[in-house]
Amino acid sequence: MTARIGLPAPSFTLDTITYDSGFPVPKSLDDYLGKWLLLFFYPFDFSRVCPTEIVSLNRRIGEFSDLNVEILGVSTDSIHTHKAWLRTGDGIGPLSFPLASDFSKEVTTLYGVLDEATKAPLRASFLIDPQGIVQYYVVSNSKVGRSVDETLRVLGALQSGGLCPMDWKPGEKTISS
Repeated sequence: MTARIGLPAPSFTLDTITYDSGFPVPKSLDDYLGKWLLLFFYPFDFSRVCPTEIVSLNRRIGEFSDLNVEILGVSTDSIHTHKAWLRTGDGIGPLSFPLASDFSKEVTTLYGVLDEATKAPLRASFLIDPQGIVQYYVVSNSKVGRSVDETLRVLGALQSGGLCPMDWKPGEKTISS
């Protein structure tokens, strides 16, 4: 099964780590029911583009919280690599959301975002609604970072309940059906 718009998101349980937790904490898709989830996959810890995205998401965590959105980052790095990346001098420091290890590549494969050449996730974002339904996803070349502004715009559009034209922004009118 791969993730598809309008269908239930593939179920998962992954070990996660935060800056403050000393031990891995399992998180499943069920843990996020009742809230929106931004599930994002990224290629590697200790890379060049990934920290720019992750730090940008973290800087704007309040905007996601205001929209009832939880964030979970996933790579195929080990939980120990995540912990080192959060805590070492050349790492990214504290985050307001957990990082998950898909060391087995099972979830990355299930979501259809495993790059066969590198055996790492492609740069992918999934917006899953409070009922566990995939409402949006984008997958891009690993060389190009994602836009937090666009992710927030799409979340606002999905939550508006209306038909949203190109370049629609929260607060603007939607199209009548």
